[in-house]
Amino acid sequence: MDISHKKRTLLKVILLGDSGVGKTSLMNQAEYYRGDLNFEFRYVYRKFSQHYKATIGADFVTKELQVDDKLVTLQIWDTAGQERFNSLGAAFYRGADCCVLVYDVNAHKTFDTLNNWHDEFIKQADLNDHEAFPFVLLGNKVDVDGGNSRKVTEKKAREWCASRGNLPYFETSAKEGYNVDEAFLNVAKIASENEHTQDIYFPGISETVSEAEQRGGCAC
Repeated sequence: MDISHKKRTLLKVILLGDSGVGKTSLMNQAEYYRGDLNFEFRYVYRKFSQHYKATIGADFVTKELQVDDKLVTLQIWDTAGQERFNSLGAAFYRGADCCVLVYDVNAHKTFDTLNNWHDEFIKQADLNDHEAFPFVLLGNKVDVDGGNSRKVTEKKAREWCASRGNLPYFETSAKEGYNVDEAFLNVAKIASENEHTQDIYFPGISETVSEAEQRGGCAC
């Protein structure tokens, strides 16, 4: 069956946070899961995603993977530098299955704005039940200066998560790949509980994805 028409579950994941916290690096690092997580496919529809970068100021990577015996397509959306509140609009948030909030553990300002990003998502996504919608918090850049430059403690981050309904929390280093696998596996599982099953069709994918990529390799 042509992969561009194969029935599968679409999981749309939104990354939100201030500029410079490492959202794009986390998104790119998510391409390289390791270990025995049983991922079936590993390729990215980059050419297609450029359309969204040009039209709504956002970009995404798409991964097809196997989680808990279920074939899913994980779309990880990034703001593509458009981190101003109210700058993205409903098209960016619409249909999301999970929102990942990201801050830099070495920059307290990026932690202070988490409430704004959380509330902005709820407002723009027009959720039916915002209290039940899944959020995940990532404290990124734990590798910087061996942790000596850290400004936000893990305890403080977990207290914030508790105040927002006990959100899952992971500390990561996109640069080193630390804990990224575990974080996104958790995101995939949480998102699958809030899934939108769709017949996914990407115009032009059959022409832009090489035979090697369809087998799970990379043509680069």
